[in-house]
Amino acid sequence: MSVLDKATITLGRPQYHLRLKPGDVARFVLLPGDPDRVLRIAKRLEDSREVAFHREFRTCTGKYKGIPVSATSTGIGCPSAAIAVEELANIGATHFIRVGSTGALQESMHTGDLVISTGSMRNEGTSRFYVPDGFPAVPDHFLTHALIEAARAQMPEKPVNLHIGLNASDDAFYGETPEYIQSLSRHRLLNVEMESSAIFTVAHLRGLKAAMICAVSGNLITGDVIYEGVNERLVQGWEDAINVALEAIHLYVTRGYESLI
Repeated sequence: MSVLDKATITLGRPQYHLRLKPGDVARFVLLPGDPDRVLRIAKRLEDSREVAFHREFRTCTGKYKGIPVSATSTGIGCPSAAIAVEELANIGATHFIRVGSTGALQESMHTGDLVISTGSMRNEGTSRFYVPDGFPAVPDHFLTHALIEAARAQMPEKPVNLHIGLNASDDAFYGETPEYIQSLSRHRLLNVEMESSAIFTVAHLRGLKAAMICAVSGNLITGDVIYEGVNERLVQGWEDAINVALEAIHLYVTRGYESLI
């Protein structure tokens, strides 16, 4: 009897969940949660095309300022995000930037603000299949620095409120009680979302690079949230975050950050 090794049997082959094969994606991949946001990113790319759309995973590939870039939606939560990173890595992707939505945990933060993560509190179960409790989930330093540099460069042209710091990744959207949210805030975490800790962990274990920039969807401490209708400030935040992520990739390549490792 031969026990299946999922990690090796799918390497360099068509991928089961994403329906992608080698050559379909670039080294740099943006990771929104929502498949519709992949289309927002695709509009910013040259010669973009939809490569696949299966389950929650939609992928488009194109170029930004001559640099090949892809975008793949991860769906909601760490399990599907981990699958996305694993399968993208299997076919050649090496750098991942989550471009997401997030709930703010500090009173000074507002809907549409941008948040760049310097580390994620692992309040989820997926990463525990990979690493023990206490193992940190942190983004790549140079890719994160490129995000910060790109965001700050955008500020003189367009007012953008930028926050940089630690976030939490949770599993249960409706399981976050007011008491629980207050405890996260007291620990001075900036925001809570549902994917980054798995993305950071899987990328680290594979020797790859990951980072995250999010737009604030609402403030969980002040109660400034919109759960019905169009959240115009969030939509603008998505556009700002996409712009920063793409510019960060350009900076990362042109400044030679990869050669510093």
